[in-house]
Amino acid sequence: MKLTRRGHYSVKALLDLSLQPCFGPTSVKSIAKRQELPAPYLEKLLIEMRRAGLVQSVRGSQGGYQLAREPAQISLGQILEAVGETIEPLPRHSPDASCAEDWVTFSLWHRLHKKLAQALYSISLEDLYYDVRSWQAALGEETSFII
Repeated sequence: MKLTRRGHYSVKALLDLSLQPCFGPTSVKSIAKRQELPAPYLEKLLIEMRRAGLVQSVRGSQGGYQLAREPAQISLGQILEAVGETIEPLPRHSPDASCAEDWVTFSLWHRLHKKLAQALYSISLEDLYYDVRSWQAALGEETSFII
């Protein structure tokens, strides 16, 4: 599985929102600037994540987007699903009934897919936050949180 630009930008945006004091709202422009993302594209992703219940939009001069739940309650799988990412290893593949090797391969990929899906839904936004902070600290970098 390769994380596409959609998935990568979405995770970066939600990690950025997780850094806001009391998880308060922040503007798309601010997130885009801090994370070096294109604001119009980011806005579209945030709308998709709002529809999925991961973020809320707040109107007004101090408005923007904020997390709809605590970071520990938002999984990587939910984020990727919200923006249409797929982890299907063999989309629409049907093994050849006469070929045992094809069935073995299909069975193996099916099992790996299930394990990958379980892993993605068990990794929370909070887990990612601490992983990135630890990695930056191990490199001796300031923990600026641009990923």
